[in-house]
Formats: sequence, structure tokens, C-alpha cells
Amino acid sequence: MVAPAKPKPVPVPTPTTVPYWEGTARGELWIQRCVTTGAYFTYPRRFSPYVVNGEVEWVRASGRGTLYSYVVNYLPGPGYADEVPYVIAIVELEEGPRVLANLHELDPDPAALSIGMPLRAVFEPRGGLSIVQFVPDEKNTEVAA
Repeated sequence: MVAPAKPKPVPVPTPTTVPYWEGTARGELWIQRCVTTGAYFTYPRRFSPYVVNGEVEWVRASGRGTLYSYVVNYLPGPGYADEVPYVIAIVELEEGPRVLANLHELDPDPAALSIGMPLRAVFEPRGGLSIVQFVPDEKNTEVAA
């Protein structure tokens, strides 16, 4: 008998991350910015990493970026047994910060992946939330230039 596939993990929002998850539910990528310096950053936190106890604000990101780095994963993680291999990427957002996400709509072969390739955010519904993933953005070739 084959064991049923495990569901993919579902993050647990915290009071600090609620604006992020509310944005993904609308199909929008939201990140934080330091009010004092104007510098964007990720992961969500209560204070700016640039100014001691600095105020932060949430801003809607463009959802566009470029492939900064990646790994092709051949080991099935929880809920991914039917999807190996898959690509785990570091995406540099147009606004500057880098985020970790899976890539979709791409062959998980290094020959199909190129550092600097333009990407755009898409949102995968999961357990009442939406998870940010990235796909190739053929319409935005100037990002890689």
C-alpha cells in the first residue's frame, strides 16, 4: 500500500507578518521599508535593521525581480514528493531585497536557468494562505539588462 502524499507545509502568520499574508491573499507582494532611510528589506520585523528602533512601513512591491542564485533540489520535502526535482531560488526584487522562493514553469535543469533572468511573482493558494512563487517574466526582459 502506498502512503498518501503529505500536504505541503502551511506557514503560521504572526502579528508582525499579517500585512504580508493579507497582501499575498490579494495576489500582491508586500515588503517593508525603513521610514528613516527609505531602504527596503525582507524578512518582516517590528523595527528597521538600519536604524536602532527605527520605524518601518509596509509597501507594495512590484513583484518583479531577477534570479540571483538557485539550487535544484532532488530530495522530496514534506508535500513535495511528486514534484522533485524542483528549483529553490534566491530572487533579487526590483526594490533591492532578496527573497527565497520556489520557481515554477521552468525545467529544473541548470541549462534552463540563468542568473539574472527576469522573474515575476505568482501566488500559490495553500491552507487558506497564498505562498509567493516566481515564474519567468518574458515581458520584462529589461530587468536582466
